[in-house]
Amino acid sequence: MAILVTGAAGFIGSCLVSFLNEKGLTDLILVDDFSKAEKARNLEGKLFTAKIDRSIFLHDMGRHSIEFVFHIGARTDTTEFDKSIFDELNMDYSQKLWNHCTANNIPFLYASSAATYGGGEHGFDDTADGTPLLPLNPYGQSKQDFDLWALEQENKPPFWVGLKFFNVFGPNEYHKGRMASVVMHAFNQIKENGSLKLFQSHNTKYENGGQIRDFIYVKDLLSLMWFWYEKRTDNGIYNAGTGTARTFNDLANAIFIAVNKTPHINYIPTPEDIRDKYQYFTEAKMEKTRKAGYDKPFYELEDAVADYVQNYLMQNASY
Repeated sequence: MAILVTGAAGFIGSCLVSFLNEKGLTDLILVDDFSKAEKARNLEGKLFTAKIDRSIFLHDMGRHSIEFVFHIGARTDTTEFDKSIFDELNMDYSQKLWNHCTANNIPFLYASSAATYGGGEHGFDDTADGTPLLPLNPYGQSKQDFDLWALEQENKPPFWVGLKFFNVFGPNEYHKGRMASVVMHAFNQIKENGSLKLFQSHNTKYENGGQIRDFIYVKDLLSLMWFWYEKRTDNGIYNAGTGTARTFNDLANAIFIAVNKTPHINYIPTPEDIRDKYQYFTEAKMEKTRKAGYDKPFYELEDAVADYVQNYLMQNASY
């Protein structure tokens, strides 16, 4: 029986395909919009059974024998404000997959997002399922809407878990443009100019570059997903961060060290279109995941940045 991976040509999905190959799993059904040429390199050299366009798969999924679903695919652009796009790709599509898994007894893991926490007014605690959170954009709202929908369902897959991805970075994001991680943008800036631009702080509680994020390396995220693939108990919604927030200045300095250059940072105004929706602090509470049995340490930020920069970005390599 095959493993289904949606969003398989994207950043996290393609890394998951590579990770599963390393675990000896090659009977994989990959679902995505494969029409975008810039994502093709993410699947080069990877082993799988089938590639199916996401629009076709919904009408086709009953034909396939599937033993587990990794639903990673979504519209993830936080600057997109057309709610109908998110309704189609993040809500409706996820509901149809959920219902198929429920009807056919298939375990279901899906990508939620730390964007559901909004500005963090209610903290970043995953133990309060159903907390009325206030996402800052339609993307975050679409993820929150599906989380709440999943929790309300009487009929569920035999195992299901939603993972609230925090600030994920790592290889295979060459195609993401503006939505690529700060690490990739910073690497390119330093390579071209020898310096780096970071957003100024427009909040008096934080110095420039002192904005704080829970940055998680994609290899740690893959380890978390594998844990849930093997465990298949303790259904629910869980954070997927490190539990240790770091500043953008920390991240920037780690990148300069990785490329063996002296730090040179310029602070620029945060764009007007995202300024009022900008998160100044995110930090996952990971106690719920630890209690479920996940005991692996997470990469230190400096080690993760060094691995990504030196083994992928500097080599123009994919994972």
